[in-house]
Amino acid sequence: MLSNLDLIREFIQNSIHKKDILLSNPSLTAQTVYKANQLSAKSEGVIAIAQISNTLCQFSISPNSSHWELINQALAEYSFLLKGEIDSRGFYQYQYCEIPKGYEMQCTKCVMLWRSWWKYRKYTSRPGIPLELLIRTRDSWYPIRDLIISDGLLYIKTLGTEIALDSNDLVTWLKKIEVS
Repeated sequence: MLSNLDLIREFIQNSIHKKDILLSNPSLTAQTVYKANQLSAKSEGVIAIAQISNTLCQFSISPNSSHWELINQALAEYSFLLKGEIDSRGFYQYQYCEIPKGYEMQCTKCVMLWRSWWKYRKYTSRPGIPLELLIRTRDSWYPIRDLIISDGLLYIKTLGTEIALDSNDLVTWLKKIEVS
């Protein structure tokens, strides 16, 4: 039997390759309905939609789903990022985004970015721009220069701006792949 994460990955893969799908486990069902792949949670209804008739694959994801974090994690594995605001149906749009070579995308709660920052912060004291962690803002990837937590908010400083996020917010970021 497929785990929830495996079923979500199959839903994403089939949608990217514009294939019909029919899969189920005790809590999720993925199926094709009217040229769209839909992912439904048995207790929540439709939580994700991918139009397989469109030229470019785009996903619509419900932020109210209990599977929100798993779906974000799986979409990040396939280089899909949150784009824009909630639409009229209450769904966020996700589109493919090119990832710079030598990096892997993460979509986690801010706390995980904070933990990684502590591992990589030693690079900020070296001359030059630290390129170990990048964050997307204004449709580009920017190196993270500093991270500060204050009053439950995480402040991310980049070369051009400062982003304030709640500690429970999801954030998409890049981590340099460590070559061993």
